[in-house]
Amino acid sequence: MTEDQKWPRAAHCLKPFADEVNIDLAVYGVCASLTSISKTGAHETPNAIREALLKYSTYSWSQNIDLGELVARDFGNSEHPDSPEGEETTKRLAKQAKENSKLAIALGGDNSVTFAAMAGAHDLTKAGLITFDAHHDLRDGVSNGSPVRRLVEAGLPGNKIVQIGINDFSNSPQYAKLAKELGILVITRAELRTLTPDQAWAKAITHLGSVATIHVDIDVDVSDRSVVPGCPAAAPGGISADELRQFALLAGKTKTVTSIDITEIDATADSADQRTIRLAALLILEAATGLALRDK
Repeated sequence: MTEDQKWPRAAHCLKPFADEVNIDLAVYGVCASLTSISKTGAHETPNAIREALLKYSTYSWSQNIDLGELVARDFGNSEHPDSPEGEETTKRLAKQAKENSKLAIALGGDNSVTFAAMAGAHDLTKAGLITFDAHHDLRDGVSNGSPVRRLVEAGLPGNKIVQIGINDFSNSPQYAKLAKELGILVITRAELRTLTPDQAWAKAITHLGSVATIHVDIDVDVSDRSVVPGCPAAAPGGISADELRQFALLAGKTKTVTSIDITEIDATADSADQRTIRLAALLILEAATGLALRDK
C-alpha cells in the first residue's frame, strides 16, 4: 500500500500491549470456531479484521475525532478457545484487557466467545448484557448458540439482559418462551423499524437500570444478509450496516460499557470485496469514536 504521512491508517494506532497503564482501548482476538452449530472459518476472522483496519483512517468527520489521540493496544489472540482450558485462558485475557483499559473489544470467532469475554471481565451479579443478534443464544449445550444461557447459569440475572434485533423465523418457540421467563427485554427487528438507534439504545439502558458495568455482544448476523455475506446465519431483512455502526458508537459512548465483542463472521466465506470484515473493522472504529466522546 502507498503510504501518506498525512493519511494515518487506523491499524497503525493499534500497537502491541507491553504492560502499559492508562490505556484507552484494548483489542484482543478469540479464535473460536469448533463448537459452532454450522461449519465456519471464524477462527481466521480476528487477524482479518486487524488487516482490514489498514483500509481506514483515524479521523471521524461527523464527530471531529482523531482516534490517533487514543492509546490503543492489541493484546494478541487467545488460541484454542474452544476447549475448557482455552476458555479459561480467554477469561484471563478478557480480564487483563478490561482491567488495563477503559474499553476492551474481543474479536471473534463465533458467538461462543461471548461467554468467556463477559464472564472473565465482569462480576456477573452486578453486570448487564446488551446483545445485537437475530437469535436468543439460549440453546442447550456449549456452542455459538448458547452463550447467553451459560451466562445466566453463571450468575447473570435474566432481567439484566436486553436483546436487540431478534428476528422472525430465527428462533424456536421454546427458546422464545425461555427468554420471556428469564425476564429478558427483547427489542425485535420489527420494533426497530419504528425506533431510531438512539431510542432503542435508551430503552435498553433504562431497562438495565443501575448496573455496575455492561458488556455488549455484537453478533454481526443481526445485519441484513446483503451487507454481511460472511455471516452464515444472517437473513434477508436484518438491520443495515449503518444502523449497526450507530449502535457501536452509542455503546462506545456509554461509560458503563466496559467491554464489547464482535462475532459470527467467517472470514473465509466473505465476499471478494470483504464487506463483512470491513464492517467489523468499522465497528471497532465507531466504538473507539464513542469512547473518545465520553468526556467531551
